[in-house]
Parts: sequence; C-alpha cells; structure tokens
Amino acid sequence: MEYRTLGRSGAVVSAQALGTMTFGAEADEATSGTILSAFIDAGGTFIDTADVYSSGVSEEIIGRWLAKHPTEAQQIVLATKGRFPMGTGPNDVGLSRRHLRAALDDSLARLQVDHIDLYQMHAWDAMTPVDETLRFLDDAVTAGKISYYGFSNFLGWQLTKAVHVAAASGFTAPVTLQPQYNLLVRDIEHEVVPAALDAGIGLLPWSPLAGGWLSGKYERDVAPTGSTRLGENPERGMEAWKARNAAERTWRVLDAVTEIADAHTASASQVSLAWLGAQPAVTSVILGARTVEQLTDNMAAVDLDLSADELQRLTDASAPQMDDYPYGTAGVQQRNRRIEGGR
Repeated sequence: MEYRTLGRSGAVVSAQALGTMTFGAEADEATSGTILSAFIDAGGTFIDTADVYSSGVSEEIIGRWLAKHPTEAQQIVLATKGRFPMGTGPNDVGLSRRHLRAALDDSLARLQVDHIDLYQMHAWDAMTPVDETLRFLDDAVTAGKISYYGFSNFLGWQLTKAVHVAAASGFTAPVTLQPQYNLLVRDIEHEVVPAALDAGIGLLPWSPLAGGWLSGKYERDVAPTGSTRLGENPERGMEAWKARNAAERTWRVLDAVTEIADAHTASASQVSLAWLGAQPAVTSVILGARTVEQLTDNMAAVDLDLSADELQRLTDASAPQMDDYPYGTAGVQQRNRRIEGGR
C-alpha cells in the first residue's frame, strides 16, 4: 500500500480509502466486517462513511467493528460526513451550527468513538453563512471532537470562498474535498482541481469507476443484467446508462482502458484506478465494494505501474469536451480576439 499526507495536514493515510456506503444496504454486517478486515490486512488505513449512509447503519456497523478490533482501530484514520437530513424537523438538515452540533455528536455515538479524524461537510448549504459553519468546525477542532475537516461536492468558487474565509477569520483551515472524479467524469478539472491545488486541498474522489462503467462490465447497446448494480436494480439509473452508452467518448475510453489492461494482465478497474490515483491533488481514491473479491481486485491498482505514455493515452481518450468559452480552444481564441480588439 502507498501512503500520502491528508491534504495539507501532517496526517498520513493510505492512497486508497474504503468507502462504506454499501454497509447496511448492499453488504450486510457480516460481509461489511469481512470487507473491513480485508482492507486493513492489505494495508489500508483510511475509512470513509457518512451519517446518511443507510440512515446511520453504516456508522453503527463500523462502530461495532472498531469496538471489537481495538488494535486495528488505533491505526485507522476515520472520516464521516454531516449535512443531509437525519430527521424530519426543519433544523435536522444543513450546515448550521445547530444541526452540525447534533449531527457530529450522533455520529460519534454511532461510531462509538470520542473523536473523528476527518469531518466532512457533505454538500454546500446556501442557507447558512459559511463563517457560521467554519466557526463550528474550528470549535470542534479546539474541543478535540475532530482533528481535521473537509468538504464534499463543493464547486470551485465554494471551496475557494471557504478557504479564504477560514484564513481571514483565523479559523483552522480545511484539508480535503471529496468530489466525483473518474475517467468519464472529468469536468472538475475546469475549476475544482485548480482551486484545490491553489489551496493545498487533497482530493478524495468518489465513484472512481463511474458506477461500474470503468470496470468493463458493460457492453455497447446491451442493457445491464446480472451481478451489476444496474442489472440488479434497473431503476437506479437506466436513463443515465442510456446517455452514457450513446456517447462515443465512453467507448473510446473503455477501448483504451481495456487495451492497456490486457497489456498488463490487469483488470479494467485496476487501470482506471491507477490513472485516477496519479492525477494532481488526489490524496486517496475511495473504493466502494459489495464483496471482498471486488475490494481485492481494486486494491491491486496501487501495484500497477502505468507508463507515462499509457497515462497520457488515457488522459487523451477521456478528455472532456471543452469547445465552448471560456475553456475550449475555440473559446480561448474568441476571448483573445476580444482582448486584441479592445472588447
């Protein structure tokens, strides 16, 4: 296993994190415990969950496992999130001090710990002033309830605003951002990645296999069946599957992934994860698994050494469409013409 610092902090985490959204849903408690043990045995140290995963059950499963494995628990860097509703009241949601105080205490209770290493704001809250949220997080660090904090699903300007408000107010600085990022979803490279690099924020990509697409399970124009998430639950996102299936870019990426995987006698998942782990600002790639077999295959990506040419081929094949102003070539030319013309 490879290890990296957690964003700009001095804490060290494994370059792969165990995502636990499946715990209590697609993986029962026994299976979840087996997955946790396999992850730790393979050198993993970073576990990510959230209060809303299975309505708190994911945190409860992790808490019971930690209580039964005190030695392993000492090596784990534990992350969870708050923001979304865990009740029906008007203050049971958001990033207000009132909601976060209750959400953090409830997460601590479910996880059976007195301290969380990384507490993440699950999404932006336009209703709450950002300084209120940051003050709460700074107070939580001072109180010893959390070591660090970060964000999830923030836009570039939202991340930058939070970073600068924290600095101007003398609050503890954020260290991470958890975005969706993979070979098929690279739009965060327009604004979010530059903002993270500018602030020294570490990225923790979720959905690194694009909902199974980058595992090579799907075939062109063949509706998913069998042991895939869409095959077992077609209502989960069949319209999105149709759109991705119809995009030539999807198959261009998958062709490149498959050919490189064959050259290394590796899986498509391993190639996709290896590319993502090599991207700027990425601290740890979040692996979601329903079985130990899936986890084992995915964790082998850290040992896959892709050449510079192979990484570039994947980057070129998956390049996001950026023709329009202000990002694409045509947009830059248009902007330059306006500047040269004094407009």
